Amino acid sequence: MSVPFTSLIGAKDLARLSSPAWRIFDCRFKLGEPMFGREAYASGHIPGAFFLDLEDDLSGPVTGRNGRHPLPTVELLAQKLGGLGVGEQTQVVAYDDVGGMFAARLWWLLRWLGHDRVAVLDGGLQAWTSSGQPLNRDRPEPSATAFICRPRHSMKVDADYVLHHLGGTEMQVIDARAPDRFRGENETLDPVGGHIPGAINRFFKDNLGPDGCFKQASELQEDFGRMLKGGNASNAILQCGSGVTACHNLLAMKVAGLDGARLYAGSWSEWCADPTRPVATGPA
Repeated sequence: MSVPFTSLIGAKDLARLSSPAWRIFDCRFKLGEPMFGREAYASGHIPGAFFLDLEDDLSGPVTGRNGRHPLPTVELLAQKLGGLGVGEQTQVVAYDDVGGMFAARLWWLLRWLGHDRVAVLDGGLQAWTSSGQPLNRDRPEPSATAFICRPRHSMKVDADYVLHHLGGTEMQVIDARAPDRFRGENETLDPVGGHIPGAINRFFKDNLGPDGCFKQASELQEDFGRMLKGGNASNAILQCGSGVTACHNLLAMKVAGLDGARLYAGSWSEWCADPTRPVATGPA
């Protein structure tokens, strides 16, 4: 059995090594256009790929207090993955068309459930097609199997944890949103602008080079090392607007060899839903 891919996989490796036993998932999505991903998938996808929707498959029910994309329940997600043929030894590959912005969510979710054989297609669909690989419109028939679920609840924290550790030296919150939203400007998705006090900003797109692929591990290690000021990566709490692009930063840290960072899944959309939680604006 080949060595599993656990962070990124290149388009050429995917084309050369993938087998019917692998599971490839198209995670394309666009905020405000609920049918975009399904329509894009139907118009052409990587051969053998299945489709997973961010809101229907990779998120749980929204209550108005738990963020815009709360985590799905362990049981329902495991059932969904098993029904699509993800078993204990299955190599999973996730892709999208925005540099891994949504594919990284599936990458993190699988690792949260204890499945490490998962990678994001580096450069996404554009890298696949630019390397001369085909798309098709065929919808594969799923072959159900048992998904072995071993949840790692230590990979995430909740709002109470963040609130309790504000101002302490044992936590560094890293916010993946665009700099203007971090500062509290041009907020169009959430009712309150700003950021968690003490957070620093790492726009997730800064993990990518001009070609749309992730930067080299050494460069990512240097970038995140500066933010952590030489500290332990396990002190890092990653968040964004709704717990999606924060996973991109977590993937970048994995590529850099910086393990142990945790996700605040509710992120800003959950944090700002409670008016008693403090809010900061302006630069970090």
